[in-house]
Amino acid sequence: MVCILHIHTITMNQDNIAFRIGPISPAVSGPLYQQIVTGFKREIGDGRLSGNTPLPSFRLLAEQLLVSVITVKRAYEELEREGIIYRRQGLGTFVAQDGHKRSRDSKLENAETLIQDAIKHASESGMSPKEVKLFVDKIITKIFRKKTP
Repeated sequence: MVCILHIHTITMNQDNIAFRIGPISPAVSGPLYQQIVTGFKREIGDGRLSGNTPLPSFRLLAEQLLVSVITVKRAYEELEREGIIYRRQGLGTFVAQDGHKRSRDSKLENAETLIQDAIKHASESGMSPKEVKLFVDKIITKIFRKKTP
């Protein structure tokens, strides 16, 4: 009896974009492509991927993240629609020059929507505007206290 074991490894170092935006997992809520989009927005928005940085091909990133090429293609298309990345025929995909600003603006829009929803829920629970403000201030203090060493 012959047993052959093939181990496939991926180098995951700090320069590997898949390492930076991952891990991508079906166990996490939300579609896989959205996890990729979120990872890129985080890295670009925080300035770790600057304008004109070349991005991996669909196939390479799919292999590194262990997802389908279609999943990566969909994520890249969404990022391109938002102006965060751009593609050049024959050259590849790159972070847009103003990708940092666009990524940050996108995050702020999302944050505003979430905060509006939270305030609406608080109001619907019977809280007055003053109570909502105190409640939000308490949460802000709690969050920023955790971030301070």
